[in-house]
Amino acid sequence: MTTNTVPAAGTYALDPGQTVIRCDCKAMFGAFTVHGTFTLSQGQVSIDASPPDGPVRGLVRAVIDARSYCSGNTMRDADVHSAVLLDSRSYPQITFTGSVLLADGGWTVDDGSVTAHGVTRPVPVRITQVQAQENLVRFRAAAGLDRTGFGITGKKGMVGRAVAVVIDAVAVPLRTTAGDGLPPLSSPVPGQLAGYRPDQSASTSPPGAYT
Repeated sequence: MTTNTVPAAGTYALDPGQTVIRCDCKAMFGAFTVHGTFTLSQGQVSIDASPPDGPVRGLVRAVIDARSYCSGNTMRDADVHSAVLLDSRSYPQITFTGSVLLADGGWTVDDGSVTAHGVTRPVPVRITQVQAQENLVRFRAAAGLDRTGFGITGKKGMVGRAVAVVIDAVAVPLRTTAGDGLPPLSSPVPGQLAGYRPDQSASTSPPGAYT
């Protein structure tokens, strides 16, 4: 189900403490799905003022801590962080940038790109929920990545190529008037929305050996 409301024009900080990033990937030649999570470091969304009956436009940038990956299995997580896969010590950040557009009742992302493992690739992103509420905006977005496109080619068969990502994000206003694009990223205000918890049911790692 898609829910769309229009946030007020302005700049919003994504709240790391209330944002959940889930990633699913097949493992063991497709025998089961590994459910993992990442932590958002920081991010911002800007919504431009729009003319009456005109499209709503904006920009988004998010920085994810690659070192935060966790699936609940110590051995598996060590492999993901190693140079064989993410190499999160050498590439500690995963970034997403894109332009957002609300037209004909639906949000879309144009020019979306992800930088991971030192490689930048265009990535289609679906925005399935935008809810503007008092003093916060909730976003839900989904994307599919091919890890080999970022030069992450190790563990063939043991780790699937396709990675499904779902982000449940909460943003709080930084400015109440529209800005000229995104200002430099600064530290958001963590913990400001302690009463909100996105659905985390899909982030539980399944049992099973990892060999």
